[in-house]
Amino acid sequence: MIQEHIDRISTKVQESQSLAEPGKAELLALLEQLKAEVGMLSETREAEAMRVARSVDASADESIRGERQPEQFEGALGELNASVDGLEATHPKLVETVNRIAVTLSNMGI
Repeated sequence: MIQEHIDRISTKVQESQSLAEPGKAELLALLEQLKAEVGMLSETREAEAMRVARSVDASADESIRGERQPEQFEGALGELNASVDGLEATHPKLVETVNRIAVTLSNMGI
């Protein structure tokens, strides 16, 4: 289910007209990495894995929104970063991937 959720996020990003191609390609690659990392997390901590996936979804939605609202976007990024709090020791690659997604979305000029 989480894998399918991330696939839906990828589809939204692919279909977005508001994202520039270099950023879109980078984000899609990061989503593939996220899918693998969240898959490992979901084996032992399903609720936390779903929280990460939902946070990525909310952040991606805010980044591809036609009429961007900076406060909502910053809140979504904050929630995204908070979604991996406490996972650094057990899932460092997941935390790194989520951080890279947050930086990539932030760098898209929002």
